Amino acid sequence: MEQDGLFGGALPSVPAGSLSGADDGVAGKPLAVRMRPRTLDEIVGQQHLLGPGTPLRRLVEDDQPMALVLWGPPGTGKTTLAYVVSRATQRRFVELSAVTAGVKDVRAIIDTARKELVRTGAGTVLFVDEVHRFSKTQQDALLPGVENRWVSLVAATTENPYFALISPLLSRSLLLTLEPLDDDAIREVMRRALAEERGLGGAVTIDDDAHDHLLRLAGGDARRALTYLEAAAGGAADGVITLEVAEKAVDRAAVRYDRDGDQHYDVTSAMIKSIRGSDVDAGLHYLARMAEAGEDPKFLARRLVILASEDIGMADPTALQTAVAGAQAVQLIGWPEAQITLAQVVIALALAPKSNSVVKAIGAAVGDVRAGLAGAVPPHLRDSHYAGSKKLGHGTSYSYAHDDPRGVVEQQYAPDTVVEKQYYEPGTRGAERDYAERYARLRKIIRGE
Repeated sequence: MEQDGLFGGALPSVPAGSLSGADDGVAGKPLAVRMRPRTLDEIVGQQHLLGPGTPLRRLVEDDQPMALVLWGPPGTGKTTLAYVVSRATQRRFVELSAVTAGVKDVRAIIDTARKELVRTGAGTVLFVDEVHRFSKTQQDALLPGVENRWVSLVAATTENPYFALISPLLSRSLLLTLEPLDDDAIREVMRRALAEERGLGGAVTIDDDAHDHLLRLAGGDARRALTYLEAAAGGAADGVITLEVAEKAVDRAAVRYDRDGDQHYDVTSAMIKSIRGSDVDAGLHYLARMAEAGEDPKFLARRLVILASEDIGMADPTALQTAVAGAQAVQLIGWPEAQITLAQVVIALALAPKSNSVVKAIGAAVGDVRAGLAGAVPPHLRDSHYAGSKKLGHGTSYSYAHDDPRGVVEQQYAPDTVVEKQYYEPGTRGAERDYAERYARLRKIIRGE
């Protein structure tokens, strides 16, 4: 499984103190692994976490038990930071993948750490990668080790921890947010890789335009930058990485989007807000990003169906039909052709007149129900199809709308508690102008106004 550290690569579950030297046991490994920082000072970027006097540096320098949650996009240094913390504190390093580990594994590691702490006094750093994949029960299993400080927990996640983690675990941890690396940081990462012996050792040089090309494709991800650099170095026959060599080594940019992580929600949100704002081209851009990242087309179709009611609604009721038809078409054809259908839906919804009156109406109605304004169903509306219902007065005074030439009659439908309420406030855009007139006319007849 690909690790989500600054430079990726599997980490060994061995005492941190036994890992030393420039090699660190990674000879022959990918460039991204060989160039993984070994100390806090070697980490590029994230100075808001690593500067003098910061909580993380104080925790490391004082060698205190800790619980850290590292939140950030791929390639920003979560795994690397965990590895460096274990080395700096001279604690035993144990790695656990939330993808494959269960509650039994978590408890076994914490039990071993507890016994080791009692027997030798040696602490343990437990690194949990992709902790957001842990269930509530699995996260609960971490709490005894954290509360009793049997382990120093370092948990990494690409998803918003306020949604992905249980409150007890989050409240007992120091949340550190890692930012995407800027261009200067990526340049420094590549410079070190080109020059240092554990990297390329000066064996190759790179032209400025090729350097800029790889920098652009890296998109703030150090691991990706080094992966591309290593591929380009392998194709530099004369020891010079030219733009042509770089372009051949990297077929196309890896899309800057993590469909299993926080960017999944960010890019989806951006697409919805662009369509709501009637920006067709921005909506198509975000759709393309998700399509290129391999997003599930059914997920995209569902989001567009929701948008059709939430942001267009009665301003153009056919928008929902369009979105539903698009969702059905996606089921039939799948990728890659489905992106054409979804693009049509995005364009149609972005161009449609907008109204949020539907979502406001149901929101107001739900609010009253939750506030206790349910009220009894008027007797004349109650079921009258069973023996004895007439004796109870159910349905006896009900007026059948079809008996009136207008198809509507004066009659109380709502419970007494909300009889004067008006939940639907028609907008003035698109077809809703006509619906507003009809709504007002019907309301007057029904209420005898």
